[in-house]
Amino acid sequence: MRKKESPAIDQEQLVAAWKRTLPTVLNASDKVSVYADEADPQAIRITILAEGRSGYEFDFTCRYVDDREVKVQLVDAERDEVTVDERGERIQQMVEDYIRHIHECAQVLHAETHA
Repeated sequence: MRKKESPAIDQEQLVAAWKRTLPTVLNASDKVSVYADEADPQAIRITILAEGRSGYEFDFTCRYVDDREVKVQLVDAERDEVTVDERGERIQQMVEDYIRHIHECAQVLHAETHA
């Protein structure tokens, strides 16, 4: 059984790498903020503003399960600064799309996070 390891870089470097890389895998009109999850040194927080999609904003946590795998969870979905029900089909499709992009970014960063 493979030992689970944390990313090979510290959280500050991880945030910087995600800030640099995530915008390259998202839609050009989307805006993204990446910052440290102060409660968990193995996690980052991601906010995506779907500029071209009627003012939706999504907050995610992205936690490294090991140096290769991330677990992404939606924390909140808003439209025009009001929390919306994220169970609707359109929002679910957007969330799934963003989660795919976040996983794609983690794969791109694998060389930096793997010891």
